[in-house]
Parts: sequence; structure tokens; C-alpha cells
Amino acid sequence: MNLIKIAGVGLLCWMMQSCGSSRKANSSAAVNVNELISTVVIKKKVPVRKIDVRTVVADDLVSFAETMLGVPYRYGSMKKENGFDCSGFINYVFNNFKITVPRTSSDFTNAGKEVKPGQSKRGDLILFTGSDANSGEVGHMGIVTENKKNNFTFIHASSGKGVMFSTLNSYFIPRFVKVIRIFP
Repeated sequence: MNLIKIAGVGLLCWMMQSCGSSRKANSSAAVNVNELISTVVIKKKVPVRKIDVRTVVADDLVSFAETMLGVPYRYGSMKKENGFDCSGFINYVFNNFKITVPRTSSDFTNAGKEVKPGQSKRGDLILFTGSDANSGEVGHMGIVTENKKNNFTFIHASSGKGVMFSTLNSYFIPRFVKVIRIFP
């Protein structure tokens, strides 16, 4: 089992939903994750994944992802016409640039290079457990779109609202697993 210690950076709180969950955050107050420390135990063994991004620029990929805002949520789908689940959205965006990535969010557990949340930048992927913070398995993900003064935003396919922007909040913080960098 891998133990991942989570120590974050100051982030704005905003009420959002996660992929596969209908539970909403119960607080709209600002949350300082510098003060939060928790441990997520990854229970599922996931092989290391190498992703070849070749000559794609992270900013181009994120700009394309942002054109998907408002596409509805649909479990198990990676087709824009039908809607996306969280990993289907990631697949659709990366596949547009001919970058092959794992299909499911849990398969991203050992993909890319882990970076500290405060060092995240546009194009990094943010991983969470699913709606059960104690599941021990990555079950939701998004693409970091901005990191300003340790407050960052990500784009993801939410079960409640489809493709949307979110910041870390009281719903996401306990489910945060890590940020991974795919682009050099």
C-alpha cells in the first residue's frame, strides 16, 4: 500500500460536486489546506503509466479543454455528443492531440510525475478519490487551468453540472490525492 501524505496550499472554497457523486459541499467559506493534513491509502495496485506528449504544449491542450465547458455529464462516456464522465473528458481532450492516456481515473494513480499542489501549473492533472473519501482509490480527476498565488482552478466533468471549472473546497479537499505533471 502506498501512503500519500497530503499537505496543501491556501485555496479558495467553492461548492461543487465530484464525478459520480450527488453529494454537495456543505461550506462556502475559504479553506486553507496548509492547515489540513490527512493520509489517503491507495488500496488498488496500479501499474506505472508512461504518457508521451511529444510536441504538444500544455496551454493548447487546456485551451481546447475549456471549449468543452457545459458539455453534460454521462457516466462511462468519452464522446462529446453523449457527454463525458471525468476520465472520458480527460481522454477526449488528450486524444484530440493524439496523446494516449489511461481510460479510467484510477489508472492515472501512477501516471506522470507527482508535483506539490502549490507548484501545479496549467495542464497538470489533479486526482481525487471518488465520492467516498475513504475508498483508497482514485475516482475523479481534472485538469489544472490556473494557479495564482497558490489558489488554483481545474476543469473537470462533474456529475451534477457536466464540464465546469472548480477550485478546491470542503468537498474536494478530503478527497485530494495528488497533482501529476504530464507535460515536461
